[in-house]
Amino acid sequence: MSDEELFEEEYPVLVLVDEEGVEMEFELIAELDIQDSKYRVLLPLDEFFFEEAEEDELDGEVEGGGVVIFKVMYDEEGNEFLADIDDDEEWEMVADVWQELTESEEI
Repeated sequence: MSDEELFEEEYPVLVLVDEEGVEMEFELIAELDIQDSKYRVLLPLDEFFFEEAEEDELDGEVEGGGVVIFKVMYDEEGNEFLADIDDDEEWEMVADVWQELTESEEI
């Protein structure tokens, strides 16, 4: 494998639709399994996202480095969806795990 291939790691791209029907693209950077829950760490690919984030003052889901962390949830039919982390303690726990991973360079 060449040096160039090492630095061209590709992440899956997810298209998420917000409450107003606006589609935004994100790269899936990591999945975290913490205390029987799953979280996804996403990197927004749209500059529009950051403009909206500043206006809406996102409730803590934007972490250092511009990534966004969502909790994986399931509806009554078993369909997966991503939700904001509303609980402050849960958010701190997940953010701490993400920070530890990035500092240890495992991601």
